[in-house]
Amino acid sequence: MKMFRAMEVSASALTAERLRMDLIANNLANMTTTRTAQGTPYRRRYAVMEERPADFAGVLAQETGKGTPVGQGVRVAQIREDQSPFKEVYDPTHPDADANGMVRMPNVDMLQEITDMMISTRTYDANVTAFNASKSMALRALEIGR
Repeated sequence: MKMFRAMEVSASALTAERLRMDLIANNLANMTTTRTAQGTPYRRRYAVMEERPADFAGVLAQETGKGTPVGQGVRVAQIREDQSPFKEVYDPTHPDADANGMVRMPNVDMLQEITDMMISTRTYDANVTAFNASKSMALRALEIGR
């Protein structure tokens, strides 16, 4: 039903931002992990988001000229690992130090993660507001019929 389209779009954004926050929390939790199952330091992970593809009804309406393209929301297309180089720290007492005393640390930058967290939080809040506004309009529309 078209009445709920705005709520579906906001809900898709809420789901995507929740996953993004989970990734940020995981990055922060592993910012000192020097050895993973692969034997390398932890690599920062981030979400790549894309527009949700149109459903059949939307594509049909657009192709027949009986409708205008309307956004379908957002989805997480994939989760990627940041390929930036690891940080190197001199600590000869660390168990993962090489012969020169250098330890490869994860490529997680706390400042970047906190900035991403703030952006994600604001985006989540904005979508909650949009969802509530849509819900309020739907309730008012139902009251008209009384």
